[in-house]
Amino acid sequence: MDILLIEDDPETARILREQLGEAGHAIVHAASAADGLARAGEGPFDIIILDRMLPDGTGLEVARRLRSKGCSWPILMLSALGRSEERVEGLDGGADDYLAKPYDRQELLARISALARRSAQQENGAIVTFGDIECHVRARTVFRRGVHVPLSPREYELLKFFIDHGGDVVTREMLLAAVWKLHFDPQTNVVDVSIGRLRRKLEAAHPEPVLETIWGTGYRLLACQPG
Repeated sequence: MDILLIEDDPETARILREQLGEAGHAIVHAASAADGLARAGEGPFDIIILDRMLPDGTGLEVARRLRSKGCSWPILMLSALGRSEERVEGLDGGADDYLAKPYDRQELLARISALARRSAQQENGAIVTFGDIECHVRARTVFRRGVHVPLSPREYELLKFFIDHGGDVVTREMLLAAVWKLHFDPQTNVVDVSIGRLRRKLEAAHPEPVLETIWGTGYRLLACQPG
């Protein structure tokens, strides 16, 4: 795979280039936020590995800039900041996965492979519909009754997870594991806040309720019929 590595620490970059090269990946290295954004313009890349702390900005800023320009390549964020709230912040900022330093080499390679598989599956499915919602998977854009619904990367992942579960009840724990990659409850209201934002955006496009709260259990996406 072609990987863009944005990492400012020379020793970390050297180790990553060596590990990824041994696994058969081709690496383009950038040592700053500005250089990373410029190199991204020379793509395409299969995956971006992005350090969170850079000398001229943050990985969060880089991820947001890339997403705002329509970049849909998977982003794996690496960081020494590994607390649950920092992971949530990175994922909400546009990263598809988050790995804390120091990391295990085999876990890094496994996560890269998982991101690549997910990206390939998205490209193979052009449009997914559920009720009156239309999800353009490759472009990561959503429409409700023909009206574009502007979603953040995390809101898109939430909605896609609901669509993939076809109207089943989805628990907070399922959402934390699938969307935020957290296999424990960080004791925050991040799920509820994100669900609230997603609901408001979907109902701004059309007022008929589309996300149902199942008290004490979770949430369910309702299949509203186009009309």
